[in-house]
Amino acid sequence: MEQLASTWWLILIRGICAVIFGILAIVWPGITLWVLVIFFGAYAIVSGIFSLGAAFRHDSGSKAWLIISGVLGILAGIVAFVWPGITTLALLYVIAFWAIFTGVAEIFAGIRLRKTIDNEWMLIIGGLLSVVFGILLLTWPASGALALTWLIGVFAVIYGIAIIVLSGKVKNLA
Repeated sequence: MEQLASTWWLILIRGICAVIFGILAIVWPGITLWVLVIFFGAYAIVSGIFSLGAAFRHDSGSKAWLIISGVLGILAGIVAFVWPGITTLALLYVIAFWAIFTGVAEIFAGIRLRKTIDNEWMLIIGGLLSVVFGILLLTWPASGALALTWLIGVFAVIYGIAIIVLSGKVKNLA
């Protein structure tokens, strides 16, 4: 339990990155696709690295899900950087599938952590938000880059806040 509590700051940084990313996407709604790709790629890689860091710093049952989430985040970020000229629709699908897969991984991690921490529901809520976000992107692919930017921004802020709250709960385990 103390090992898990020692990684609270990794969770906090991940949440702060999500909120910053979300605010940038909301403040600059007319953002070009290239900048959106860079923001998403950077966020996905940083989030993936911190998920992997958390996985290797403690020995909980959620380790596999953190590794999966981390690897998927890094891969999604690399895809965004390797193909910066990617079309809006292709970027939408990359983001949607990344959100769904990482959301499912976080839901499973939250379920496995329910015996370890008291408020695991914050991780589960974050995962559910991620899955819903991905499904919404797949449902309305023609909504355009502006709507995509706003949707991504709102999701990232809400998700980031949920993860920040979770980090406080994990910190209190020590």
